[in-house]
Amino acid sequence: MGMSQHRRLLAPLALVGVAGIALAGCSGGPGSSTGGGGGGEENVVTVYGTIADTEAELLEESWADWEEENGIDIEYESSKEFEAQIAVRAQGGNAPDLAIFPQPGLMSDIAAQGFLKPVPDAVQANIDEGWSEDWAQYGQYDGTQYGAPLMASVKGWIWYSPAQFAENGWEIPTDWQGMLDLTTQAQSTLGTAPWCVAFGSDAATGWPGTDWIEDIVLRQSGPEVYDQWVANEVPFTDPQIASAFDEFGKIALDPNYVNAGFGGTDTIVTTPFGDAATALADGTCALHHQASFFDGFITDAGATVAPDGDIWAFLMPPFEAGSEGNVVTGGGEIVAAFSDDEATQKVQEYLSSADWANSRVSLGGVISANKGLDPENASSDILTEAITILQDPETTFRFDASDLMPSAVGAGTFWKGMNDFVNGTPTATVLEQIESGWPSS
Repeated sequence: MGMSQHRRLLAPLALVGVAGIALAGCSGGPGSSTGGGGGGEENVVTVYGTIADTEAELLEESWADWEEENGIDIEYESSKEFEAQIAVRAQGGNAPDLAIFPQPGLMSDIAAQGFLKPVPDAVQANIDEGWSEDWAQYGQYDGTQYGAPLMASVKGWIWYSPAQFAENGWEIPTDWQGMLDLTTQAQSTLGTAPWCVAFGSDAATGWPGTDWIEDIVLRQSGPEVYDQWVANEVPFTDPQIASAFDEFGKIALDPNYVNAGFGGTDTIVTTPFGDAATALADGTCALHHQASFFDGFITDAGATVAPDGDIWAFLMPPFEAGSEGNVVTGGGEIVAAFSDDEATQKVQEYLSSADWANSRVSLGGVISANKGLDPENASSDILTEAITILQDPETTFRFDASDLMPSAVGAGTFWKGMNDFVNGTPTATVLEQIESGWPSS
């Protein structure tokens, strides 16, 4: 299972209006769909995904006017078992017309089995117009476009208190060493650990750690190595990946730096990831690493999120100062079709358009990387900033590596390895264990 699903699953419902793509919930079990991959009622299109609860209501609201105008009934079904059930349903002849995949890797697995339909020309035109080449590739398998991007998130934010920084004369770091220096400075000034690090996420415990490693690999070794790592051409045991773990360990394994408000480094794995928001809001924690969706958690904890508010965020800096443009990791979702009937194609075309992106983003809580999205439609300052970054041609964007890897690694040994790492298992042992999860063929 991909990490994005678990992030959505654990989001408080009160936050859904402000929580971002990573918080789109998942609930309810799998069941039969009316459409069944094109075998359903005329002008009824079934859509299956992980988005649930209030966010599912917003999703349905985003296309309600379009449904009426086009005489098509979109029937949406969510499931917390999506990743396991989508293959079962496809193999059993009970596939939905469209599926919203939280992980490109899972979409590729289904495409490899021959269940998905290549996108029609109108969808391809929307992809060419509205999405970068990188984003387009996340919907491809073996050179064929099977899916179109939907929503997005930007990861790698470092959350902090602007007032605390101003009071102590701390500055936003411009490189990785500067972040380590800031950590030392903050610990010296405060006399306590400045960082809160929380990996707890029930069965998905460990995913926040993978985000740290992904951010460091991309910044330290560059996009080419990152891509090779995702494909296992650069294995976890490679010195470049080991270096990323060791750099993370300079913060996460030091009891002087972690774990503010919760105890020692031994509390990283046991602390629910959302609890860090309370520590930020009450001033117990000075620094925290988490994606753009975290503004919802912080707001729920009673703090305002704004450049001049209680809490704000800066992107993890480049490994070396002077790099041009932002280098960021992120996540998102891909819409792919099991049916190629006319109604399904029309819905897929709409969901791949700037019109849909603006409709959904204006309802709050999410963003999209669609070039035609107006950043002013975002519901919070941090989401506006995230959209601006995604739309900047100078930005180097890479999808969450664990969501691109086979699930046995990305949602398996990688998560477990992060937990073992912060609990003191040597780096080399951890990397060998993670690498062992890669399928043999």
